[in-house]
Amino acid sequence: MTPWGGIGAVAALAIAVTATAAGRWDSWMSVLMVLVAACLIAGPALAAGLMLTVEFLKSVKTSERQGRIGGYTKLFNADVSVDTRNADYAKLVDSYYDISTDFYEWGWGDSFHFADRWKGESFRQSLTRHEYYLGGRLCVNKDAEILDCGCGIGGPARNIARFTGAKVTGVTLNQFQVDRANTISRKEGIFGQVEVIQADFMKIPKDDNSFDGAYAIESTCHAPDRLKVYKEILRVLKPGAIFACYEWCVTDLYDPDNAEHRQIKADIMLGDGLPDLVHTSVCTEALSKAGFEVLEVRDVMQDGRASNGGDPWYLPLTPSWNPLLWPRFQFNPVMFRLMPLLLSFFELIRLVPPGTKNTQVMLQAGGIGCAKGGQTGTFTPGWLMVGRKPA
Repeated sequence: MTPWGGIGAVAALAIAVTATAAGRWDSWMSVLMVLVAACLIAGPALAAGLMLTVEFLKSVKTSERQGRIGGYTKLFNADVSVDTRNADYAKLVDSYYDISTDFYEWGWGDSFHFADRWKGESFRQSLTRHEYYLGGRLCVNKDAEILDCGCGIGGPARNIARFTGAKVTGVTLNQFQVDRANTISRKEGIFGQVEVIQADFMKIPKDDNSFDGAYAIESTCHAPDRLKVYKEILRVLKPGAIFACYEWCVTDLYDPDNAEHRQIKADIMLGDGLPDLVHTSVCTEALSKAGFEVLEVRDVMQDGRASNGGDPWYLPLTPSWNPLLWPRFQFNPVMFRLMPLLLSFFELIRLVPPGTKNTQVMLQAGGIGCAKGGQTGTFTPGWLMVGRKPA
């Protein structure tokens, strides 16, 4: 909200309260002034949301990527094994981000990850702080060369580059994300310091000992083999360099014999493009076996910020009736049922391509799975691991 909008809103509210107390206005006039104040407060947010929605619809309308939803969901049929998904991980992940990237950017911004929130933090501030913390763990100097493994459209890469002064190379399997990331970086004047290339982080197209540090934010969960991906990251790091990551994992509270827990895991895997979802111990053991000196492992989502007046990481995925709290608003019972109908109508009039509604339903189910995983404590998107390549 602009300063003038804030002043106007306060003034409208003050006039309404004072006039009503003095008996000078009818109640309808007071209600009108309250509505004026609400418009002044919410107007900029609604306008920004409208602009993002227009950009989202323009991007989706000119795309045929949502047409891949059928082939993608078939990979999660009951008769498809984890081994099959792992063997076909590149197609799975590429298909997933083809159909989901527009939705992510529309509903979440350019940083595709979670973060808990300090008291008084905005949603955006919490994401940026989460990135800065990981970037700080790399202990790199200005102009260092850093690798971002699974960079999405480059939001964290741009923030960490600004924070550390380092040069960041991001890799992603998906060409649409490469193009979008570099377009945004050019627009923000940081291209050159940050550049994204199309590559598989299981086969990074860089020489041994190329980077001064590396990180992964909720991305190596897409790898078919944690040991192999960590070994590949170790290969391209210089001796003494640090790798830090946030992993998606099931926790000690996950019970494979519990039907609800199994459904939570299945919803997360389908809704987020994961061949499998492993226990925290699997990742920790793989990091050590890959050759890293393990400096620290812990669940950063259990650091206690939520119990000290902040919010848990999964709060944005829980229902709200407040239309300004997006994406929470879409999870309330009315919007949950209305959104698929609305997108089906948009498909019918060709405002969006076929498959858009099914993509939204799939992503919504994944969001609910993540929220239930957080509420039950059976899943974390913030298993922090910090390792150093031996000198």
